[in-house]
Order: sequence, then C-alpha cells, then structure tokens
Amino acid sequence: MRKSPWLALLLVTGTAVPLAAQEAGGGGPLTVDGGLVIWTLVVFGLLLLVLRRSAWPVLLSAVRERERRLEQQIAEAERNRAEAAALLEEHKKVLAHAKGEAQDILNKAKAIAEKEREALLAKAREEYEQLLARARKEIADEKQKALLALRREAVDLSIAAAAKLIDATLDSEANRRLVMEYLETLAPQR
Repeated sequence: MRKSPWLALLLVTGTAVPLAAQEAGGGGPLTVDGGLVIWTLVVFGLLLLVLRRSAWPVLLSAVRERERRLEQQIAEAERNRAEAAALLEEHKKVLAHAKGEAQDILNKAKAIAEKEREALLAKAREEYEQLLARARKEIADEKQKALLALRREAVDLSIAAAAKLIDATLDSEANRRLVMEYLETLAPQR
C-alpha cells in the first residue's frame, strides 16, 4: 500500500511536464519547466495528504467490510452446502429405509393373501365335501324310498294280477303270505 502514492506521484509528474511544455509554446515536447513541476508536486502532495487523511481510511474500511462480508457469505454458502449434502444423505437413507419397509409390507401382504387363499380353498373344499356327502346321503335315502315305493307298487300290482288271475278275493293272511314269498324270491336275484 505504501508504494501506490509514490507510483501515482511519478505518473503525475511524468505526464505534467510534457503538457506544461506544450502550453508554454516554447521548446519542444521534451522541454522541462522547473517551476511548473514543483507546483504540480506540491499540489499533488497536498491532494495526497488530504485524501490520505479523509478518503483513504473510508475507502479501506469499505473494502475491508466488503471483503469481510464476502468471506462470511462464502463461509455461509459452504455451511449451507455441507448442510444440504448432509440432508441429501439423510434423505437417501430415509428413502432407502422407506423402500425397505414398503417391500416388507408387500411381502407380508403377499404372505397373508396366500394364507387367506389357502384357507378359502380349504373351506371351499370342506363345503364341497359336505355338500357331496349330503347329496350322496340324500340320493341313498331317495333310492331307499324309491325301492320301498317300488316294492309296495310291485306288491300291489302282484296282488291285483293274482286277484284277476284267480278271480277270487283272497283273504289278507293269504295276501301277506304270497307277498312274502314273492319278496323272498326277489332278494336272491339282487
């Protein structure tokens, strides 16, 4: 920072001398007027002193403040980036955990559905077997009833045929005896 005022002084003197020589109308572009150089240096020194006392600290503090704010913003951005990365990792873990739980729930649901299906199939088979057994029993009962009704009908027809053949009415004891004999002849044919 100390070199910049002297550098500025050198630049001003280097440009002031040729300009002064041109205005004076004398000499060429490389002529140096000593009085003008001294006044230029005095004015420049005073200006530099005033600026150094009043404007220079304000400018330096503004630059330092801006530098400090930029460093804070960079640090905050870095913290935010690190926090975002941590949140992203946490989000990935939560998402993976949620996917695992969802898969477990699906597997459990499939297992429960399979058990329920098996239970329903077993119940349906049991009901089918019960219906089949009941139907077989009903068929057997109906068959017995039909056979009994057929025997009665056969007895009645036999008696009617025998009565017509004999053309006489037999008493009830004779009818029973004839029927029993007839039934006994039918039993071995089965």
